[in-house]
Amino acid sequence: MKETMVIAEHLTRSIEDQAAAVGNGDVTAEELASAVRGEIEGAESRIAAWVHLSTETMNEARERDRDRDNGALPLRGISVGVKDLIDVAGIPTRAGSSTTSADPALADAPCVARLRELGAVVQGKTVTTEFGYFAPGPTRNPFAIDHTPGGSSSGSAAAVGAGTLPLALGTQTAGSLTRPASFCGAAGMVFAHGTTDLAGVCGLSESLDSLGMLTRTVSDLAYVYSSFTGRELQPSSTDSINTVFVWDGTALGDIEPPMARLIEQVPTLFREAGRATARLEWDDQVRELARDHLTVMAHEAAITLDAVYNQHSRTLSDPLRQLIDDGRNTSESDRDAALDRRERARAQLVDRIGRSIIVGPAALGPAPAGLAATGSPVLSRPWQLLGAPVVTVPGARNVAGLPLGLQLIGHPGHEGELFDVAIALEAVLRALPPVQD
Repeated sequence: MKETMVIAEHLTRSIEDQAAAVGNGDVTAEELASAVRGEIEGAESRIAAWVHLSTETMNEARERDRDRDNGALPLRGISVGVKDLIDVAGIPTRAGSSTTSADPALADAPCVARLRELGAVVQGKTVTTEFGYFAPGPTRNPFAIDHTPGGSSSGSAAAVGAGTLPLALGTQTAGSLTRPASFCGAAGMVFAHGTTDLAGVCGLSESLDSLGMLTRTVSDLAYVYSSFTGRELQPSSTDSINTVFVWDGTALGDIEPPMARLIEQVPTLFREAGRATARLEWDDQVRELARDHLTVMAHEAAITLDAVYNQHSRTLSDPLRQLIDDGRNTSESDRDAALDRRERARAQLVDRIGRSIIVGPAALGPAPAGLAATGSPVLSRPWQLLGAPVVTVPGARNVAGLPLGLQLIGHPGHEGELFDVAIALEAVLRALPPVQD
């Protein structure tokens, strides 16, 4: 085995460089996976990000080493954590609930199978909230352990934000990935709705559920997304965007001072990155979309969790019971009307901004103190209902050192430009001094 310091240096490199190092024999997949496991175990008593660490990880890594001569794999030897709403063969999917089966899943979800096909190795299952809703798990924020990591991709975001893991899978129905990415200082991608197979994923709402990924940097995120989808991300001439639209979020909630000050700086930051900005004037539609998101989510969650509610209602958390009760009192026609308004809003947004990108706060502020709640997802609701691809860009901090994430909202099929803008924005955010409270 190589010197520990040499292997540790590989862990600080980009995902692309780590996979290349395994491919050319500078480090083995087993050495890399073992080093990651050491990082995970060293941080676990502090952040509690995992519900199950796989006993098969090193065997899987050794398989990656044995087949190293059988062609290049873009994620060879890269460790991944899987949110415990997503099936991994041989590991139970508990969905943050005692009501679910402890029997191991029989097969990988397609998204997990795809990552393995690309050469990744599964370290285990990360903590999620109860059925991906509000009741928190034990995970703590890696930047301040008495603050929430967000929900419901809390374990994935905390593990990546702590620097213990290069890649994690998450999901989003409201703000389940964007918010924890912001709170934990991770880069996050929510896939455009309907672009990824969600078989083997325990969801809440068929019209809203989306797959997501978290990495340490946007560049890593773009590399993994491109590998996963098989799509080149070089922006085409038709994707050329001259103006980014700034959304301040105030139509939906009280933006906390450090986040408000960061948003005020956005036009200057984009000028430094070579982009013009304009204010997004769309508050009435944003409010309506947020309301409609709640209607759709409640109605569909009541259907999805009907059997769970009937058998286990007394063991469910109050917020989840309330969501299901609200959904049972929401008619199908109300849900359909909300989805019709969504279609009109999609067309209106394109009429207003074309294929330009929107930038706004990813959360109301830094991670709130306390572990009894996960923070508000309200700033993600409109964009999740629209089914837009969203990238959470890390780099900014408040004076206490807590992360402040910005979200970039794009259009399905135009992810190349979205990543191009996000990479440029991350560079200027990381160069910022702490944002004053």
